[in-house]
Amino acid sequence: MTAPVRLGVLGCADIARRRMLPAAVRSPDVEVVAVAGRDPARADETARAHGCRAYHGYPELLADPDVEAVYVPLPAALHERWNEAALAAGKHVLAEKPVTTAPERTAALYALARRRRLVLWENVMFVHHPQHEAVRALVRDGAIGDLRSLRAEFTVPRRPAGDIRLRPDLGGGCLWDTGVYPVRAALHFLGPHLEVVGAWLSRGPGDAVDTGGAALLRDTGGRTAQLAFGLDHGYRSVYELCGSRGRVVLDHAFTPAADHRPVVRLETPDGRREITLDAHDQVEATLAAFAQGVRHGHADPGPVVRQAELLHEVNTRARHGT
Repeated sequence: MTAPVRLGVLGCADIARRRMLPAAVRSPDVEVVAVAGRDPARADETARAHGCRAYHGYPELLADPDVEAVYVPLPAALHERWNEAALAAGKHVLAEKPVTTAPERTAALYALARRRRLVLWENVMFVHHPQHEAVRALVRDGAIGDLRSLRAEFTVPRRPAGDIRLRPDLGGGCLWDTGVYPVRAALHFLGPHLEVVGAWLSRGPGDAVDTGGAALLRDTGGRTAQLAFGLDHGYRSVYELCGSRGRVVLDHAFTPAADHRPVVRLETPDGRREITLDAHDQVEATLAAFAQGVRHGHADPGPVVRQAELLHEVNTRARHGT
């Protein structure tokens, strides 16, 4: 049996404590050996809860020879610095999305990982859930005819004042947080040859970051992707693929609970059909995929770099409003 990847965690962020660490403790593919935090009490508490040792600073964890790989769940503005530091320390990296907020820097970090024979893996978890392969199979088999367009939406309710998602100094804003998901969905189903036709970013009164956005993309064949994302909305996590003779719709597309049984809705002139799938834990699936990448020395940078380029294009092309 292959030994688990020995994992350290840089930071005690909510996503690490609530989702990744519990899944990592359950996983046979990784072993959590250390947690680092700037707040000693929080680091100690997190380490005790998950049976590992605590460090009271990120460099100390990176210097630990027993740590084989690190998970970086820090705010977006800190991703580049600590992803690069981890690679420089000889660690494989599971990086919370986005790897960086600039496409050229994302590409540079992948080049660094390749030179050092390390794996840099962006933590976009939804692509590891088999519900999306079920949708792909329907499209591939012609269930909706020729694919014409995609519509994807990911919005979440407003966070409390002071949350990192609402702070510009920490790389906050809806584009880097919720916008990643519909952009990645467009790449997942329409491929890499997409361009931004138009975009809109908006913020509410008193907000220092954009809290709502939309974008229209198209590919070289004329297929379109209509995307919406936000941080001050009712919860929506859905995409729809429309073809020449029908459509397929998936709710709970991006952040389903581990016990959620997906329902794929297929609508054609022949009627409406619902296909219920087995529940699947996409967090554990992501950890398994990362561990396999580490063991085989492989991580495909293509989707991540193209995603970074499209996010940058949305940001630079967008009209802004309130």
